[in-house]
Amino acid sequence: MMDQEMVTLSKPPVPEEFRIKSYVLRGGRMSNAQRRAYELLSSRYTIPFTGKVLDFRALFANENPVTVEIGFGMGFATAVIAQKNPEKNYLGIEVFRPGIGRLLWEIEKRGIANIRIIEHDAVEVFTEMVPPASLEGIHLFFPDPWPKKRHHKRRLVKRPFTDLLARRLGPSGYIYMVTDWADYGEWARGELSATPGLVNGYEGFAPPQDWRPRTKFEAKGLQKNHEVRELLFKTEAP
Repeated sequence: MMDQEMVTLSKPPVPEEFRIKSYVLRGGRMSNAQRRAYELLSSRYTIPFTGKVLDFRALFANENPVTVEIGFGMGFATAVIAQKNPEKNYLGIEVFRPGIGRLLWEIEKRGIANIRIIEHDAVEVFTEMVPPASLEGIHLFFPDPWPKKRHHKRRLVKRPFTDLLARRLGPSGYIYMVTDWADYGEWARGELSATPGLVNGYEGFAPPQDWRPRTKFEAKGLQKNHEVRELLFKTEAP
């Protein structure tokens, strides 16, 4: 039962500055395969948003380290990384249902056992469900750049949300962000650099990490001459 996989802790309400959504829900048609996967596999691999803090050991039935991916899109990179690292656990957060269906399809096709999914707003999930100092890593691959200046307030990678992310990381934890919007890369580097408890793993932007799969989305951006920026920030040693 799901209630056995969670523990209840006292938590403050979501802060006012977190309530500006960093996404817009897109309808998007689900393919037959995505719909089938969503209908058949959701109960096995998805977790409802609740007011309870997750017990990762109970959820995954092991004590392996956990990485959260925020906004996994169609889930290809998520599936490949999880399949190559069966000794680690992965929690994906997404609100785009066709993408969730696609990742569930990948899970079934590849026989992946170390992924769980929450279909909800990442800010609320991190605020209410992710325990402090519990994560090995946080992945943000190509979050919405909200390029217009009047929309910058909607960008996900900004303080105080990055402060919250840092508090959810354990010792030797990391945040790995990739964007194909140069301005957002500069913005995010500034926000992460100002976040207490985090240090840049490189002097500037990170080189491409060879363990991250390249996706069709990234290829389309490169065809449009977008400049990919990668950031790898680590938990600061005490």
